[in-house]
Amino acid sequence: MEGDDCSFPLDSSDDHSQRGSVASSATLSRAQDVLIYLFGESAVHLTVEGLGSVNVQELGRSVREALHIPESAQDAFAFWLCSPLLDLQLKARHQPYKLCRQWQDLLYRFTEASEEDISQDEPYLQFRRNVFYPKSKELQAVLRLLYEEARSNILTGRYPCDPEHWMGLGALSFALDEGTGLDGEQFTAIIREKKLSSFLPAHAAMGSGGLFSTLRGKSSRQAGLEQKLLEAYRKISTSAGKSPEPTQLLHQYLNTCHNLPYYGCAFFLGEIDKPAQGILQRGKRKAVSVGICLEGVYVMDVKEKHVLLGLRFNELSWDHSYPEEEGDSHILWLEFDGEEDGTPVNKLLKIYSKQAELMSGFIEFCVELKSASEGGAAAEMDGSNKNGRGGRRGMLHRQNSVVCSRVHSLNTISYVDNGKEIKRLKPKRAASFFTRQASAPTYSAVQVTESLEQG
Repeated sequence: MEGDDCSFPLDSSDDHSQRGSVASSATLSRAQDVLIYLFGESAVHLTVEGLGSVNVQELGRSVREALHIPESAQDAFAFWLCSPLLDLQLKARHQPYKLCRQWQDLLYRFTEASEEDISQDEPYLQFRRNVFYPKSKELQAVLRLLYEEARSNILTGRYPCDPEHWMGLGALSFALDEGTGLDGEQFTAIIREKKLSSFLPAHAAMGSGGLFSTLRGKSSRQAGLEQKLLEAYRKISTSAGKSPEPTQLLHQYLNTCHNLPYYGCAFFLGEIDKPAQGILQRGKRKAVSVGICLEGVYVMDVKEKHVLLGLRFNELSWDHSYPEEEGDSHILWLEFDGEEDGTPVNKLLKIYSKQAELMSGFIEFCVELKSASEGGAAAEMDGSNKNGRGGRRGMLHRQNSVVCSRVHSLNTISYVDNGKEIKRLKPKRAASFFTRQASAPTYSAVQVTESLEQG
């Protein structure tokens, strides 16, 4: 995000749950103590001269030195201003202190939060993964920091994954925290002390609950999860014939996360229309999380913790529209291939969000960055791609995995010409269907099914 002003919080306490406060301008001329937070509830303590004018590039040198991050991995991490209401990745020229002083203005512009919530919200400065850092280079960087971030996103459900994956990841986390040589009784004692939610996603560990759930049923479910986690843990301990090194476990954890298409995304909040199921259901919306990275755009159900729509940049067109009247919403529009009654159509998904402008700009930057890095290689691939525009592309396959798109559950707009003939529009992919033009678009294969199940 472009911005002239910037600011970040200070905190001299040891309580990391209280994320700090903005320094008084009267004290900015002298050295100030600054906490820069990491994932895992740890922080880097710095003493900074000229806090009001220091920029991200200058802070980065101090943090990397404190964490012993090699120069070869300096681009793996970035500074973020974060709060419960908004996360923003900063650029090298940004001055965090000044941006923090503008935080309320940013919240009014990019969130739907109430005035009371905005007045009480306070950002903190976090050092975490750079959205634009390639996964292929990641394992050469500082594994533990990347692991803590990935683990946090798994446990909170920000990275949806299937049970076999989050169970394996939970076992790896347990092995990293406690070692690989524990017997069943020791394992159970630690799980009872630290709780399953320390190793498994909260929605999985706690269950759906509800008015009619019983303590006995919940206890039985917990015992089942503990047993499965123990079995996965034992596989780690015995798979190599000897106890694996922590570095091996970190590599394994991150490699598993790399298989999630939205790994490393920046996330934005929004809402989409629910499919109409009668008069009373009309006008209702579903809360979604929109992940954007160098690979594409992913729309996820905040409540159900699964993917609703996942699109590579060569499979979509997009645009952002401003409110036309007071009370209207900013909208991010995503257009993609679909089908109705066996006929190909173009579907249009509306994502309501005050962050739509940020998302649109972020997509554009990712597309440009990806195009520049791929160059002529993409055009060469296009010529040999059997699922390209030379013929009809297959539809995304509806599956049970939380990672697969659920296009059938989306309330989308389809293009129809005069109610008789389906008109299949073909805008430039990874471009706005209103204004943008992308050079040398490419089309990659998607998973197909003979019986097209979604509409």
